[in-house]
Amino acid sequence: MSDDPIPGHVDVVLPCLNEAAALPGVLAALPPGYRAIVVDNGSTDGSAEVAAAHGAAVVTEPRTGYGAAVHTGLEHATAAVVCFADADGSLDLGQLPTLVAAVHGGADLAVGRRVPERADVWPWHARAGNRLLAALLRRRGLAVRDIAPLRACPREALLALGVTDRAFGYPLELLIRAQRAGWRVDEFDVVYRARAAGTRSKVSGSLRGTLRAVRDVGRVALR
Repeated sequence: MSDDPIPGHVDVVLPCLNEAAALPGVLAALPPGYRAIVVDNGSTDGSAEVAAAHGAAVVTEPRTGYGAAVHTGLEHATAAVVCFADADGSLDLGQLPTLVAAVHGGADLAVGRRVPERADVWPWHARAGNRLLAALLRRRGLAVRDIAPLRACPREALLALGVTDRAFGYPLELLIRAQRAGWRVDEFDVVYRARAAGTRSKVSGSLRGTLRAVRDVGRVALR
């Protein structure tokens, strides 16, 4: 018997740092049967309160870092399949069922490849860094074209994979470990759009943020 208190649902982990302006639209876009777990990672704009007011389960993670927030959300998830997405409004969560269907169809991990709706929504420095890392993964034998922020995976399998990075290197380490474990990884095109007004990317919003992310993922890539 499953220990899932909401049988058949899908959990969606949303790491969150000052995304109050985006959260109402993000949470409203969740398909029926998808439960949001917003992991507040030190917001000062009332993000946690906004998330709770719009029906999300809210978890606090005091350790800074994308990977720390993602892992805490995973630990609080109860669904058999868990999704992960950014909370800034740049991704259409209505596309999550496509990824979940792939997992139910035998994929160990389903990921989204960002397709910008306009050229200016993905700065050149962030796009260049992403292309380089995806090329490195393809050389390792994993046929992906993005270090995707939209993902779906069986919860127990992901916990057992043992991803340890707690900063921006988490998505890359996940893909490297998935390749080493022989996982089937299915990739789908997903719309990538401008973030909600009042939000700012912690990675691609500035060259400094991109360089910090490159530092984090570089440590992972060199392991």
